Amino acid sequence: MSMANERIYNFAAGPSMLPLEVLEQAGSEITNFGGSGMSVMEMSHRSKVYLSIFEETKANFKRLFNVPDTHEILFLGGGATLQFAMVAMNLISRTGKADYAITGSFAKKAYDEAAKHGDVRIAVSTADCNHTRIPTQEELNIRSDASYFYYTANNTIYGTEWKYTPEVPEGVILVSDMSSDILTRPVDISKYGIIFAGAQKNMGPAGVTVAIVDKSITGNALPYTPVMLDYAAMIKGDSMHNTPPCWNIYMLGLVLKWLDKQGGIEGMQAIKHDKAKLLYDFIDNSKLFNCAVVPEARSDMNVVFTTGDADLDKKFAADATKAGMSNLNGHRSVGGMRASIYNAMPTEGVKYLIEFMKKFEQENG
Repeated sequence: MSMANERIYNFAAGPSMLPLEVLEQAGSEITNFGGSGMSVMEMSHRSKVYLSIFEETKANFKRLFNVPDTHEILFLGGGATLQFAMVAMNLISRTGKADYAITGSFAKKAYDEAAKHGDVRIAVSTADCNHTRIPTQEELNIRSDASYFYYTANNTIYGTEWKYTPEVPEGVILVSDMSSDILTRPVDISKYGIIFAGAQKNMGPAGVTVAIVDKSITGNALPYTPVMLDYAAMIKGDSMHNTPPCWNIYMLGLVLKWLDKQGGIEGMQAIKHDKAKLLYDFIDNSKLFNCAVVPEARSDMNVVFTTGDADLDKKFAADATKAGMSNLNGHRSVGGMRASIYNAMPTEGVKYLIEFMKKFEQENG
């Protein structure tokens, strides 16, 4: 295939592709940022030149994602997985209880981590249908005395996405892992105590995790909580209790500037939905390919599909790689195929995939 710089269409679930212009700008500044004579990777995080990058990135995130003054934006390490423990260690002490919605593998991992720290209960699970749907509000059995209710907004492995914000009993804190759909749609952050997301899907390279934390709910961490897992300490130090992931924060800043050019969150929401619709419409009208996820729960980020034949699925992924597309095989736990079409995946990439699927169906259907 012919592409600029011989780049492929990378459909990986994460780390995933980044906007080409972001990579090119980072490349042009790799040895000398802004006339400083240094790479961002070499700078002191306390230096004026780096602090200007940090503050600009934080301000742009606040503006683009419409983060209210009640909440603090933190740039942390450890990925979303470390947040599984951090959320519980900071929030569960109020009543000793927490409720979780299990809609996929990462929600279950978060639940298992939290269970080490208190009375943690499953408020709803979609395991009985292999996580092919999202529960309704009426199905959420949330205890009125739970410290918090936790859900995973988009399930990368199973290709489902919550289309509504869950309502919780008064006094219960709402927490969400938005790792794979953050910055793709507007969110009313005032409804949440904590939103967190690993960067490596929609925001930048792996290595920085963004946490958006309601400042009023901090300061109640369990007594054995390490300082690096205490939101209050991280807020006090403005994400710099220790050296933050400096390069990754800079890269996030470049992605945010690119996002601005796409029309911000609202502009990206329209683009991403149109991309997903193109692919789902083709799958639904195909004689060979099938998507098991119920239409109303389908993710705009991770489109899962199968031919129904494991050998043919493997052939599809292998042939797609030869055609200049990578990582279209499904997660090892579920098989089939998965096209992750995050913000940086251009519409042309989705159209290229559909044309390949048409050809594959004609030859193998």
